[in-house]
Amino acid sequence: MNDEERSQQAAMAAAMAAAEAAAEAEAQSGEGQDEAADPVAALQAERDELRDRLMRALAETENLRKRAERERREAEQYGGAKLSRDLLPVYDSLWRALETVSEEQRKAASALIEGVELTMRELLNVFARHGIERIVPEIGEKFDPNAHQAMFEAPVPQTKAGDIIEVMQHGFKMHDRLLRPAQVGVSSTPKDQSEG
Repeated sequence: MNDEERSQQAAMAAAMAAAEAAAEAEAQSGEGQDEAADPVAALQAERDELRDRLMRALAETENLRKRAERERREAEQYGGAKLSRDLLPVYDSLWRALETVSEEQRKAASALIEGVELTMRELLNVFARHGIERIVPEIGEKFDPNAHQAMFEAPVPQTKAGDIIEVMQHGFKMHDRLLRPAQVGVSSTPKDQSEG
């Protein structure tokens, strides 16, 4: 190889080295931009994730607040349901005592019977103050499975199937919840017999 060829090769090598250096510098500056873009994108993604987590936490907090408020209202409204159920037998005893009193007994023990009636009235007033209502079905009323409990069925002339024929125990509800259904007897008379 002569000097001219060597100088051409050296020039070509220098040009190639310069081109490689330029390409490498460009690649490094591109990487620098990617690295600069990557932290921005990473920070934006992290911000979006944190914003999403914050929104979920706020929604969960609001749901917890609403649930706690609902549970507080229910506890206030229905907290005495167990005590109320425990007092229902007291009402039943007073009611049965008054139902079984004959006219002769009423005359002989009028003061005692009046005391029982006053006690019953006071118990009903206390129930009313706490949102407890009696369910007192009437004879001939239609059986309602939401408020009544059928204790027996019997065919009774001049009634329709499903009519109440006897009330054995009053029912009670507290606000909109049933504490105890009224216990009743129900007519099983077929419709064709009741019409004849």
